[in-house]
Amino acid sequence: MAGKMKRLLALGVVVMTTAALAWAGADDQSKAGGAPKPTITKAAKGEHCVEPNDFMRRNHMKLLDHHRDETVLQGIRTKKYSLKECINCHASEKTGSVATAKDDFCVSCHSYAAVKIDCFDCHSTKPQGSVAMHPLNAETAHYTHQLAAQANSKVSTEEMARVAQ
Repeated sequence: MAGKMKRLLALGVVVMTTAALAWAGADDQSKAGGAPKPTITKAAKGEHCVEPNDFMRRNHMKLLDHHRDETVLQGIRTKKYSLKECINCHASEKTGSVATAKDDFCVSCHSYAAVKIDCFDCHSTKPQGSVAMHPLNAETAHYTHQLAAQANSKVSTEEMARVAQ
């Protein structure tokens, strides 16, 4: 009976020691080979974002999609959730872009989250004058977006290019 108790006690000590060492080393894991954290730079312009940071991290894509649909399908143009305004504020002072270098605003988080950015298949990554849009014929490309929205499906940039030709 005493032998079983000693073995059980020894096993408990080993388990607790292993757990304590693993827990203590958890902070060093990012330095030792974990995924690098995204580099989030403060916006170059403006004092604060149009929504709180936590909200924007989780919902920016929904806001951009909704704004795109209102603009493209209904002709409603506002600045509040426009991609152009995001780029104007968040473009890197070093690269002048949000998606050129690995530390640029969009690329940094999207790489960390392993999410493809498709905004810039058509749109410029750098602040522009009044136009930051694709070279496609806007009328036919936007009509294709409207058809896709009605069918609740995605349209690739290749399909849009074929329509515009």
